[in-house]
Amino acid sequence: MAAQHVVGGSQGWDESADFKSWASGQTFKVGDTLVFRYNPGLHSVVELEGDSSYKSCDISSTVNSMSAGNDVVKLNKPGTRYFACGTAGHCDQGMKLKIKTVTGSAPSNQADSSTPSSSSAASHCFSTTFLTFIAAILTVQMALVFLL
Repeated sequence: MAAQHVVGGSQGWDESADFKSWASGQTFKVGDTLVFRYNPGLHSVVELEGDSSYKSCDISSTVNSMSAGNDVVKLNKPGTRYFACGTAGHCDQGMKLKIKTVTGSAPSNQADSSTPSSSSAASHCFSTTFLTFIAAILTVQMALVFLL
């Protein structure tokens, strides 16, 4: 199942986010998508050609450029990809992202944690059912106490 990674998590594509730290907590797999959410008047997204452009923040030679504010990038093959903000000076301030896309069956870690995982949903369902069962037993016991 493909994962959707909201770049920067709840902060989105913004100077305040620590993209290196955010990316280190993710597993990017072929088929996943990156979602860049930002204010289109302040930022943009450029995909850089390689490591040299990434390290030097050379945004003059790009593979792709996006400026809609809710840009989706499909990770369609394994390898390393490089992104930066196209606004002058922002890349130098840390607004850049390097990711490695892998193949395989390891589960992806989704950046958008607003959707519970199936195991946490199952755990929640079990907890609710268990508590309902306990409440029913207590109700029956209370009724028996009052009848005696």
